[in-house]
Amino acid sequence: MAVLRPQPTPVNRAAVVRAAVALSAPLAVGFAVERPVYGALVSMGALSGVIGDTADAYRMRIFNIAVPQVFGAVGVTLGTLVYDRPALAVAVLTSVALVSGMISSIGAVASVSGLLLLLNAVVGAGLPMPSPWWAAPLLLGFGGLLVLALALLGWPLRGGAPERSAVARAYRTVADLLGAAGGDAYDGRRQAVTQALDDSYDLILARRARDHGRNPTLVRLLAQLNALIPVVEAAPAAHQRGRPLPAAIPAAVRVLADAVEHGRRGPCEPDLPAPATPTERAVDHALRHAATVVLGTDPDPDNVDDCLGRPAALGVRIRRTARDVLFSEASWRYGLRLALCIGLAQALASTVELDRSYWVALTVTFVLKPDFGSVFSRAVGRGLGTVAGLAVAAAVLAQVPRGWWDVPVMFVLGGLIPAFSAKGYAFQTAAITPVILLLSDLLNRQGIGLVGARLVDSLIGCAIALVAGYLLWPESWHSRIGDRLADSVDHAARHVGLAFGADADQGERARSRRRLYRDLSAVRSEFQRALTEPPPTGTRAAAWWPLVVAVERIADATTAARVRVDHGAPPPARTEVDDVVRHLCELAEDIRSREGRSGVRADLEGDERSVLEPLRQEVTAARTIASRSPASGAPGP
Repeated sequence: MAVLRPQPTPVNRAAVVRAAVALSAPLAVGFAVERPVYGALVSMGALSGVIGDTADAYRMRIFNIAVPQVFGAVGVTLGTLVYDRPALAVAVLTSVALVSGMISSIGAVASVSGLLLLLNAVVGAGLPMPSPWWAAPLLLGFGGLLVLALALLGWPLRGGAPERSAVARAYRTVADLLGAAGGDAYDGRRQAVTQALDDSYDLILARRARDHGRNPTLVRLLAQLNALIPVVEAAPAAHQRGRPLPAAIPAAVRVLADAVEHGRRGPCEPDLPAPATPTERAVDHALRHAATVVLGTDPDPDNVDDCLGRPAALGVRIRRTARDVLFSEASWRYGLRLALCIGLAQALASTVELDRSYWVALTVTFVLKPDFGSVFSRAVGRGLGTVAGLAVAAAVLAQVPRGWWDVPVMFVLGGLIPAFSAKGYAFQTAAITPVILLLSDLLNRQGIGLVGARLVDSLIGCAIALVAGYLLWPESWHSRIGDRLADSVDHAARHVGLAFGADADQGERARSRRRLYRDLSAVRSEFQRALTEPPPTGTRAAAWWPLVVAVERIADATTAARVRVDHGAPPPARTEVDDVVRHLCELAEDIRSREGRSGVRADLEGDERSVLEPLRQEVTAARTIASRSPASGAPGP
C-alpha cells in the first residue's frame, strides 16, 4: 500500500550526523553528572529540533528550529502546571489544541510551532518533570538550541552556499524541462520546475526582506533567478513544436547552473543553433540573456525587481496573518477538530485505566496534521509505524542494560530519524517511536512494560483521530476539490486577459503567471493527497484528475502564446481573447455546478493561424472533460 512505499528522496547525511550527536550527547552528559533525567529532557528537546531541521539555508534554520522551541517551552510549562490534575488537564490541553490547530494554518514554521506547543503540553501533563517548574522548559529548549548550534557550524564557511544551490537547482530543473520538450516526460518535469522556483523565491525573498534588499549576494542571486523566468516561459512554446530541442540548449542551461553554484563569472557566449521561428528566437533570446546575467558583472540593486513582489513590512504581515487566522473558517475548523480529539483523548486517559498515559493524546497530535498529509493515511501509517517502532524498543529494553549503554543505542536510533523521515510518515514513526520510549523510560522507569501499553494507546489514539477527527467532519470525506479547481480556472481566465491586455506591463504578467503556476502546483498536491483517501473522496479525486491536467495545459498554452507574440507573431484580436476568457469562466461555473451543463458549452472557434489556436484547443478539451460530469460532482473518464 502507498503508506509503506518509501519515497525516492535522498538522505541528508549531515542531518543524520547532527541528529545522532544531538540525541546521544545529552544522555552522556546526564550520566556523567548523575542526572540522567536532565539528560533525557535535553535529548527530548533535541528530538523536536531534529524534526524541525528541514531548511537548507542557515538563516532559515534559525527560524525553523528556534521559533518552535519558544512555543514548546510554553507548552511544557502549561502541561507541568496541570500534571496529576485530570480535570484541569483536559480543559487546558483542549484549549492548547485549539490554539495549536489555528496557528498551524499560517505556514511551515507556524505548523511546527503549533505541533511543539501541543506536543510538549501533552508530555508535561503526562510525565513527571523535575522541580522547579522552569527546569523542564529550560532543558527542553536547550536541547533544541543544541541542534541549532550543530546546524550552524558550517555557516562561516558556507554562508551563501544553500541559496546558490537552490538557484542552481532551479536552473538544472529547467535544463531537464527543455530536454523533455516535445516528449512524454514534459509534464512531470514542469512540476519539478514549479517546485524549484517556488523554493528558490521563498528562500531568497524571505532573506532579502530582512536584509532590506541591499545585500549584493542576494541581489545577484535574485537577478539570476529572474533571468531564468523567460527561459521557463519559452519552454511551453518549445514543447508545442512536438519535437525535441537540440541537445546544445539544455546543455547550455546546465553550464549556467554550474556557474551559479560555484559563483563563477567571465565571458561565455553559449553555443546555440541559429533560430528560425518565433519559438526558437524566444529560447535563444532567453538563454543569451540568462548567460549575460549569470556570468556578467554584479547587477545594480535598484534595477533588480522581485518577480513575486517585495514582502510587506514585518508589522503589516503580523497583523495580516493574525486577521486571517482569527477570521478564517478553515483555521477555526481545524482548531476545533484538533481540540475535540485532544479533549476526548485526555478525558479517556484521565478516566480509564491507562496508567496515566500521555501516548493517546500524543498519537492524536501527530496524526491530525492535515498540512502534513491525509489524516486517513497518516492514521494507518502511524499504526503500522508504531508497531515496527515498538518492536525495536522492546528488543532494546529487553536486551540492553539501562545506563551508559543507552548512549550508543541513542546515537544509532537518533541518526535513523532524518534518514527514515525522508522516506515517508510510517518510516518516520517507526524511527521516532523507540527514541521517545527510551527517553520516557529514563523519566518514569517502567521498562519493557511500556511497550504493550503504548501499542494499545497508539491504536486508541488512531481510532479517536479517525472517528472524531475524520468521519465526523464532512469536509474530510465530502471533498471540495472541485471548488478548489474551479478557483484555479477563474485564475487562469484572469491571467489570459492580463497576458494579452494592452495595459499590463511585463512585471505584472510575470507575477500573474508565477501565481497561477504556484496555485496549480498547490491544487495538484491537494489532489494527490485526496487520492490517498478512502472512497468516495479518493474515487472522486481520481475522476477529477484529467481535468487538473487539462487546466495545467491551458496555463502552458497561454504562456506559449504570449512568448510567440513577444517574438514576432501577430497578436490576437481582443475579441479572440474575450472569447477564451468567457469560455474559461463558463468552465469554472460548470465545475462548481457539479452538473454537466453541456447545453452551455459551445465550440470555441477562430482563425486556425492565430497564436491563440493551441489555447482554444486546450480550452475546448477541458470543457469536453467537464461536460461529462455526473451529478455526483466528478467528471467522467
